[in-house]
This record gives sequence, structure tokens and C-alpha cells, in this order.
Amino acid sequence: MNWLTNFRTPGLKTFLSPKKDTPDNLWVKCPKSGELVYRSDLEESWYVTPAGAHLRISPRRRFRLFFDDERWEPIPLPPVTQDPLKFKDDKAYPSRLKAAKAKIAGREKEESPEGSPPIAQDDCMAAAFGRVNGKPTVILVQDFAFMGGSLGMAAGEAFIAAAQMAVARKAAFVVCTASGGARMQEGTLSLMQMPRTTLAISEVRDAGLPYLVVLTDPTSGGVSASYAMLGDVHIAEPGAMIAFSGPRVIEQTIREKLPEGFQRSEFLREKGQVDIVCDRRELKDTLGRLLAHLLPKRASDKSAIGPVKAPSADVPAPKKEKAKKA
Repeated sequence: MNWLTNFRTPGLKTFLSPKKDTPDNLWVKCPKSGELVYRSDLEESWYVTPAGAHLRISPRRRFRLFFDDERWEPIPLPPVTQDPLKFKDDKAYPSRLKAAKAKIAGREKEESPEGSPPIAQDDCMAAAFGRVNGKPTVILVQDFAFMGGSLGMAAGEAFIAAAQMAVARKAAFVVCTASGGARMQEGTLSLMQMPRTTLAISEVRDAGLPYLVVLTDPTSGGVSASYAMLGDVHIAEPGAMIAFSGPRVIEQTIREKLPEGFQRSEFLREKGQVDIVCDRRELKDTLGRLLAHLLPKRASDKSAIGPVKAPSADVPAPKKEKAKKA
């Protein structure tokens, strides 16, 4: 036995014993500079480190960042069949879904104080209706913490429900993307969500409403090949990786060294694929200015839609009245 444990000098044992009341997540390491940052300081800066690294944040924090007075109404998202292909892996697909749901449930419990607005999230998507600088807006957030934000049937149904809600409420439609691509456990059914979401965007545009995309790190695969690159305006966070396939795969294919900063938001802005690279702390003001120009006046009028009410995912688009015969 160690001699220190047998030495009974008053106060020495207490001094040498580890403290158990210290939180495990008190510090966060900045991926850009390697510096340790207090988590409380990160929360105040919307998880942007002093070196400028934009860390990934949850849908709740996205909603708090964008919506006026941090008030919103959650949009119920349609349920889908789980494991339609009976996919076999080293771990069952339903078990992966169960673990991912438990993970986000624990995070939601930690992040949501008493009396805060709820969030309806059963997969990698969460949607809500509210106002951004007074403009009615539906915001759909893709959660990378849920199986890498992979695009599956649930994500496709959520996208369509949010788009239909934007049309029904005559609101702008904003999508914050974060995904590694299509969900392999759903095979072709996952890939089918690419054209389905494209058709939903067409409905939003036919209604004369703006569709804006906020590209976050990372946005890749089938998501970048579909709705992530179909916005009226593309806003990217600094340093975000936006690509179809990773740089290593491309280098092995073309057998050439890629340029510095390839597939990052700043590089894509120079090449014209991204319109704006905006610091997260300025995103709301930037989005508000864009909506002031793009959203029709009839939709931005508060009296046109009334007070914020709890929406339903299956609300149909308003029907046009037929002209009365003379």
C-alpha cells in the first residue's frame, strides 16, 4: 500500500484525494488553436472560439440564435417506418436509432431550462416556426449529432413538412445543413429523398417565398448534391467544409495535390458557389436583411398571419378563391 494513504496527518488525505465535484465538460479544446476555452465563455459567444473556430451546435441553440426573443413554435414532423430494408450490420439499425435518440434526449435535457420552448425531434431534423427580425420564418435544422445528420426517409419527410408549413404560413423557408450524406442503412430509399426535397423547394418558389440555406460544417454527400445547393442565397459559416466527397478521395482519384483551403467556405465563395461567408454571431442580422428584401410585403405584414400559433405538419396550403361570375 502506498505510504501516502497510510499517512494520517490532518488535511493531507483531503488534499491528495481527487475532487469529485468538478464538471467533466468544464473546458473545450479549440480545434483551430488548441487552446482550452471555458464552456461558459463558449455559450456566451454561440460556440465560436477566440481563434474563430465555429463549433457544432444543437437545433435548440440554432433556434435561440435566429428567432426573435428566443420564441418559436415546434413543427410536428411525420413519423416514418423504421428499418424498412431490415438492414444488417455489426449493430442492428434500430439499435443505432435508439442510441442516437437517447443521445439527443440527454442533450436536450441539459440545454433546455424550465419554461423554454420545446423541440420536436425524432431523427436528424428539427423544425420550428417563428419570426426573424419580425419576418415570419420556418427554420429547419439538420443535427449532425444524430447519426452524422445522414439523409434518410425521416429527414426527407421533415423537409417536405417544413416546406409545406412555410407555404401555408406564407413564411420564408430557411434550412441549416449539416450532414455526412445519405443514410446507408436505408439504401435507395435514402437517395429518393433528393428529388423529393427538390420538388418541395419548387412548391416554396411557386408560392413566391424565399428559400435560404445556411451551410455549416460539414455539408457533404447527397445533401450538398440536392437541397443544400438550391437556395436563393447560400450563407456559409467560416471554415465550414462543403463538398460532395472528401478531399482524400479526390486526391486519390485525380492523383494531384488539392489547393489550400479546398472545399472550405472561403474557397467556395471565391469560386462563386457560396454567396456569403458570415460569422455565426452576425447570422441573424444578415438573415434579417435578406428577408427584408426577399420576403413579399404581404407575408412580412404581421397582421397578415396573426399571432404565432402551434403549427401542424399536415396543414394544407391556402386555396385560391375562384372569381365570382358577374
